[in-house]
Amino acid sequence: MTQPAVSFRRVRFSGPPTLALIAAAGLALATTSAVAAPENYAIDPAHSAVGFTVRHLFSRVPGRFTKFEGKMVIDREDFTKSSVHVSIDAASIDTNEPARDKHLRSDAFFDVAKNPKMTFDSTGVKQVAPNKLQVAGNLTIRGTTKPVTLDVDVLGFGPGYGGGFRGGFEAHTKINRQDFGVAWNDVVEGGGAVLGDDVDVNINVEAVKEQPKPAASPAPKKGL
Repeated sequence: MTQPAVSFRRVRFSGPPTLALIAAAGLALATTSAVAAPENYAIDPAHSAVGFTVRHLFSRVPGRFTKFEGKMVIDREDFTKSSVHVSIDAASIDTNEPARDKHLRSDAFFDVAKNPKMTFDSTGVKQVAPNKLQVAGNLTIRGTTKPVTLDVDVLGFGPGYGGGFRGGFEAHTKINRQDFGVAWNDVVEGGGAVLGDDVDVNINVEAVKEQPKPAASPAPKKGL
């Protein structure tokens, strides 16, 4: 039986074979590291939102914070190696009612004069499904820090409009305001509380990948 012809393609390396193999392995390792390396992102407040809802009598009233900032370290190959830090200006609370917002800024609620910032610092990330994460961390409100877990949907990554590279996320959690000393309440005629204790928190984030800073040019040498 006639055997089919087999064609071999010879690859030539310049330099000793051992050095060529080492160089090829180093190049492959560098390429893998470049893809898997964690990336730094900054939250874009113009395309992000920090909101909440709380029960008022028989309905749920929404609110938001209009001033916040945050940094994220994201490993897109392994989200469990990622982290996030967010800082929120407590005085920026907005419930679309100036008198109510003034009350919320007072020492009956957030006491923004003594506690101007609310913060979240992640302590761990767990991947529970494709593009679904649980981000554990420490939430500080009114000077009190408690552990919370955010359920996060990874919405995607890609080029931004007008340049740059961006990522999108949506996060949800529920907290008890009493745990953080936000304790004011009152009763209505016939019984029942004005406010509920559970607060649903909803966060939408668009984050911009930070570009590495260019290396500083060496100072010109002075002539003799």
